[in-house]
Amino acid sequence: MRVLLSIKPEFAEKIFKGTKKFEFRRSLFKNPNIKTVVVYASSPVQKVIGEFEIDSILNFSPKILWEKTKEFAGISETYFYEYFGDKQMGFAIKIKKVKRYEKELSLQKDFNAKPPQSFLYLQSEIA
Repeated sequence: MRVLLSIKPEFAEKIFKGTKKFEFRRSLFKNPNIKTVVVYASSPVQKVIGEFEIDSILNFSPKILWEKTKEFAGISETYFYEYFGDKQMGFAIKIKKVKRYEKELSLQKDFNAKPPQSFLYLQSEIA
């Protein structure tokens, strides 16, 4: 099963270049069978640009999470702590294998979906 995540374009690009190996989330999907994340590059791109396999998911306090992921976080420490704010726990999805689509896809036309605030379960296979 796959899930679609909205990711800022600058971070999505780092994922596909291999410089960002963790995608951070304040909350996470509950389904343990999710193996693939489909990447929706949010505004101004607003396209589905690729996907990645999930290696593992870390769940720790932001302090521990930063220590474990900072080398390949793809974001600054300041941005990291601003993102998690006063959260007691956070998630880091460890990226295993990326696949950039040859042709960017439309969320509306290709998935019949609207941009999710955090995530969206995908039922059908595309691309």
